[in-house]
Amino acid sequence: MISEMVMHTDHATLAGDLVVPGPVPAVVLFAHGSGSSRYSPRNRAVAEALHEKELGTLLLDLLSEPEEREDAATGRHRFDIGLLAQRLVSAIDWLADHPETRGLPVGLFGASTGAAAALVAAAERPERVFAVVSRGGRPDLADEALERVEAPVLLIVGGNDEMVIGLNQEAARKLPDSHRLHVVPGASHLFEEPGALEEVATVAGDWFLAQLNDLDREQG
Repeated sequence: MISEMVMHTDHATLAGDLVVPGPVPAVVLFAHGSGSSRYSPRNRAVAEALHEKELGTLLLDLLSEPEEREDAATGRHRFDIGLLAQRLVSAIDWLADHPETRGLPVGLFGASTGAAAALVAAAERPERVFAVVSRGGRPDLADEALERVEAPVLLIVGGNDEMVIGLNQEAARKLPDSHRLHVVPGASHLFEEPGALEEVATVAGDWFLAQLNDLDREQG
């Protein structure tokens, strides 16, 4: 069942949809791409697949309603990685205090520019973020934060998205050893081809569960 939530930051009020399908080992926070929102059909499809793997999810609007309207007209905020990352950090802290998610490790799933924001947030909260997944992302926009990311990172790109493949390969050289690049054959930037998004959801879910298993072994 979806719980609509409101999160207040220093400068904005953000809306989100939280799903905790019973006792879960972790919650995955989604960072949408430029010009998108928590209603992104692609992110919601991936979130539903994660629920089937008994993971919680939070799909969050990283911009307030006034900021969304301004961004639609000017594009001012969608590439402000610092702003988006700070909103994600606030959400990570919010999850740490929320009754349904208190104490749970947090995974980050970022798309497009949201992937860069997710990586910056992971660098800022290494003790809370256990894994990161980027879908068709721009990790290169995370800049110097890439070298500070401690969580394992999965970079998913479409096989036909040649420019983004190159940007991901370049960014991967700055990430720690615990990263992997997964190319979905024949897929474009938005993974609209038959079966492409299903593959994204499968490999992302498997990545989160594998990192949780590693975390359990380390703590055990």
